[in-house]
Amino acid sequence: MNEIKVMTVFGTRPEAIKMAPLALELAKRPGFDALCCVTAQHREMLDSVLDIFSLEPDYDLDIMEPRQTLSTITSKCLTGMDRVLEAAKPDLVLVHGDTSTTFAGALAAFYHKIPVGHVEAGLRTYDKWSPYPEEMDRKMVGAIADLHFCPTPSNRENLIREHITEGIYLTGNTVIDALSTTVIKDFHFTEKALDVLSRSDRKLILVTCHRRENYGQPMTAIMTALRRIADAFPETELVYPVHLSPVVQETAHRYLDGHPRIHLIAPLDVREMHNLMARCCLVMTDSGGLQEEAPALGKPVLVLRRETERPEAVAAGTVRLAGVEEETIFQMAAQLLSDQSEYDKMAHAANPYGDGHACRRIADAIAWHFGLRETPPEEFRP
Repeated sequence: MNEIKVMTVFGTRPEAIKMAPLALELAKRPGFDALCCVTAQHREMLDSVLDIFSLEPDYDLDIMEPRQTLSTITSKCLTGMDRVLEAAKPDLVLVHGDTSTTFAGALAAFYHKIPVGHVEAGLRTYDKWSPYPEEMDRKMVGAIADLHFCPTPSNRENLIREHITEGIYLTGNTVIDALSTTVIKDFHFTEKALDVLSRSDRKLILVTCHRRENYGQPMTAIMTALRRIADAFPETELVYPVHLSPVVQETAHRYLDGHPRIHLIAPLDVREMHNLMARCCLVMTDSGGLQEEAPALGKPVLVLRRETERPEAVAAGTVRLAGVEEETIFQMAAQLLSDQSEYDKMAHAANPYGDGHACRRIADAIAWHFGLRETPPEEFRP
């Protein structure tokens, strides 16, 4: 059989972090012709990840525009992918997770009758408005995909409940693979102040908050709670790499500017973010990926959302759902900052998301699907 032409498609920084190790794994495998297409839904943040992993895309749609909407992102992805797929004619298109790029990439492949593999499949909240628009993106991709690469058993069970029973593989999460490349023992940050802060004996809290469903009152409550935490615990330093979204920028600066121990900084590249996470004591976030990454580094996570599509982390004890109410967020953070036994309980819980071999399992599953292997891939066992 000729080489299998597999195209990875992604467009945002979180996707790139999780897909870059897989793209590199496919590129070194005999039997594969690995292609990479980026939509650049996030331009600057995407490029920094490509640089760190030394990954050069074969196709770049470069769709980002000022104040882009979900409709413009999706339509530009769809028409751009149409041209790419017509030219490249891959045997399989791999998309990741739940972004507009993910949905448009899968839909474009379907229109061309090209099989789709969904990396990080089966995550669900069962609330179509939260996270928005991600919950519907991943459900629609799940309906299109032929191969489903599930990080955890509960993700597989979600798909089975939706009557998706074929082509499911339990792999672990590729973000754990990425950490082995990015986290460095004697890492030095670009900004000297951050380097000094990360090596001090202060309690460093890493914050991210950017999700669309948190715009408005929820984000206001989160920011107010963060300032209260800094006021109540003088041994803490809060570091918040602020997302480039104008809404997030405006809200963060309005409520957090001027506090001597709250540091609003520019978004970090993936290597700096992962190494800062490795040196912090606590992560407070509405991000999805950080709920998987931080526990691998032994860091407790408070999730600044009403629900999470990663309930296995809550069950394992690595993550707690803090919600979007000021008082609840403050009290949950206060407990972890003042009660060592509660902190240790979270810090030492086992991470349910992977062992660093998800990319190998996915590549093995693709090889098995196309008849390049005689044995099925091993399953990830949490």
